[in-house]
Amino acid sequence: MKIAGIAGILFLLWYSLSSCGVLVRGVSNGVSSVKNSQVFHQGRHGQLTEEEQKWAQIAWNYFKNNTSYQTGLVNAVDNFPSTTMWQIGDYLAAIVAAYELEIIKREEFDQRLSGVLNFLNTMELCSRSLPNKAYDTQNAMMVNYENKPQEVGWSALDIGRLLAWLAIVKSRYPIYAEYIDKAVLRWNFCDLIDPSGALISGVKTDGGFHLYQEHRLGYEQYAAKAYELWGFNTEKAYQEIPHERISIYGIEIPYDSRHPSESGHYSVVSSLGFLLDGMEFNWDVAEDTKSIDTRHTDKIMAQLAQDIYAVQEARYEHEHIFTARTDHQLPDTPYFVYDSIFAAGHPWNVISGSGEYVGDASLVATKAAFGMWALWKTEYTSKLIEVVSALNNPERGWYEGRKESSGGICYLFSCDTNAIVLESLLYKRLGKCLDDLEPSGFFSKYANDPFQIPGHCLPWERGDR
Repeated sequence: MKIAGIAGILFLLWYSLSSCGVLVRGVSNGVSSVKNSQVFHQGRHGQLTEEEQKWAQIAWNYFKNNTSYQTGLVNAVDNFPSTTMWQIGDYLAAIVAAYELEIIKREEFDQRLSGVLNFLNTMELCSRSLPNKAYDTQNAMMVNYENKPQEVGWSALDIGRLLAWLAIVKSRYPIYAEYIDKAVLRWNFCDLIDPSGALISGVKTDGGFHLYQEHRLGYEQYAAKAYELWGFNTEKAYQEIPHERISIYGIEIPYDSRHPSESGHYSVVSSLGFLLDGMEFNWDVAEDTKSIDTRHTDKIMAQLAQDIYAVQEARYEHEHIFTARTDHQLPDTPYFVYDSIFAAGHPWNVISGSGEYVGDASLVATKAAFGMWALWKTEYTSKLIEVVSALNNPERGWYEGRKESSGGICYLFSCDTNAIVLESLLYKRLGKCLDDLEPSGFFSKYANDPFQIPGHCLPWERGDR
């Protein structure tokens, strides 16, 4: 009998027995062990080893060291008092992982989550009534990327990352749903999602706001799925997967072939968006929160993720270069690079935001290595995790990665990397992060209240649901 058939029978057995409410302890333990077995889970799954639990504690130490208790926020980079909506999403992932991996107790979980929710419900919004791109973690003021007071604009992808984890927190801890909903209902989505469902970012100019699409393959689709969890129709953003492909080691990789003068950005293909979709949503469509982890209902994203993984494994097999590529921070200029599988017309390209080649900045990125290790249980990812498993300071957190060119270490601690380490270990322990998301709650009640003031282009105002 095929594995899928066995899995289906075992799942039906577990479901029917558990729904009857008549399981005795012995049967319950037996069925639970089957349900939690590898048959039902993509990648690695099970209790953390003693070493893996230490990995989680090291990652959490970054957040212990970088929390501002005045605002409830965490620094995006070690000792630099600034954050974005993306990093607040990362922090929510870290809080959930730390609690569920038993690193922190319920009291600390509640205090930290309450601090974030208080900030989201009171933070100053940019003039379009959307979260600014960056905030000072010490005083909660809107700032630019140099951490100087300034209204900059908003990032649709960063807000998507935050919406993803607000939905996950609601699904796992519904007692906080009211406060999460109230924060999201403050925002005006009219400029954020256009009538066709495309995600729109904005940057403030002297004449107002310049609106644009970020068009980052993997990230765009991941963010669109997060908006869909809140009832928005972002089908256009989700389906805007480029048709152009490049063959690398015989593996077809999609990319956006438009020139930057046409698209407004450089085409970049990297890992992280696909890894987040896998660990958080299981590469399922947004409305599917109940399928087992070995079944992926978003077949396009699941196949793209598999190809993105496979081409990095193939590079190691063909060239003996350990590869775990994604964008990452740097300790000095240009401070951030797109460390790619394919970018600006070249495979394995590394470019800054302005398109400058920064070849010596390529890393075996710690966060990409952990995500790949969690999602694919292979000989390659077992080797890959060895490459990065010592890249940490036990008291301060995980470094960004190991330099491809020299084997040296990129000595920088970031919220992103340490959050993804925790999220990867949470995935190994419990499977996909999104639990069954109930549609009821304050957000839905608001939708059905005729006395609420309309005008924020919320799903029911747009006709999306």
